[in-house]
Amino acid sequence: MANSHDVVIVGGGVVGAACARELAGAGRSVMVLEPDDRPGPGWRASAGLLAPQIDAHEDNPLYELGIAGREYYREHAAELADQGGADIGLFDGGILRIAEGEAEVARLKASVAWQRQHGHRTDWLDPAEVASEYPWIGRTDGALWAAQDGSVCAVRLVEALRAGATRRGATFVKTAATGLLSSAGQITGVETAQGNHSAGNVVLAAGAWTGRLANLPRPVSVEPVRGQMIAKPWPKGIGPAIVYGTGGYVLERDGEAWCGATTEHAGFSADTTEAGIKQVTEAGARLIPALGQLPTRRAWAGLRPGTPDGLPIVGAEPNAPNLWYATGFGRNGILLAGITAVALCHLMDREATFESIDALRPERYWSR
Repeated sequence: MANSHDVVIVGGGVVGAACARELAGAGRSVMVLEPDDRPGPGWRASAGLLAPQIDAHEDNPLYELGIAGREYYREHAAELADQGGADIGLFDGGILRIAEGEAEVARLKASVAWQRQHGHRTDWLDPAEVASEYPWIGRTDGALWAAQDGSVCAVRLVEALRAGATRRGATFVKTAATGLLSSAGQITGVETAQGNHSAGNVVLAAGAWTGRLANLPRPVSVEPVRGQMIAKPWPKGIGPAIVYGTGGYVLERDGEAWCGATTEHAGFSADTTEAGIKQVTEAGARLIPALGQLPTRRAWAGLRPGTPDGLPIVGAEPNAPNLWYATGFGRNGILLAGITAVALCHLMDREATFESIDALRPERYWSR
């Protein structure tokens, strides 16, 4: 069997690349298997939001992990640019979360109070304050202001993570994994059309495609969720901003307004549709009315990896402890990629890690 490595990672998107960088940095020999012609990877259609605070509530196990994930990029942005020569486009100018209707007002005010009690900065703006500070916003019943939330450019982030991983010794191979290899209950490697690769550990980070591998120890509850987006010119006279509402969001990226995103169960189709484009166009215009008069420059779609409970799957396979899951991140792949990679290093070394990782353990589905 060719090319034995300490770790073979199936999937080289944002999570796989982040894991490769951290594991290689910890001294492990790492190979990443990623096809370069697969349509619709979620990160290519991501707005890159770092937004753990805009809809926070006390029952969300991803809240503290999301805060740590956001801070990971603040701490590592310069290092990633230095290692890979790619500016990840970190925007930390805050996110305005618009409220529509009494129920949303009550929920977001409660979120502000809860987050303040836990020492995290956030503010409530009444409609008059929103109109005064953001006169270009559409009708609103108030807004939650998350001053520390922001975004990164997902494409540039993946480029930087891959470059950083390569610089630390990881190898990227442009091929699709087709299945797992095992012997006596132990995963021994990964099968591809171009040959097999032996591994001391295998990490499943193939996003929406994770469950399509052959010879998995059990079915993996990850399915594709299509998200469509459009880009328009950013309206003149408005500074860079991110505005989020119930029906969508708008953010400024390189002089454009990115409007997103749909949530559709359409299998592995990464096509855009007339209905989807109409939906995100109207949502964007409700948030920033000036967008309604501007032309759509392009539209695209990606496939997010969704799970039944909306939480990622992170940790070791109970029946094959050298098989690791890092998948099912849904809308939170960019936010959680870096910090998940740190946690995975901890878990592989049998060290304590972030407490909230326990809620993401793979066996939560199978122990019920």
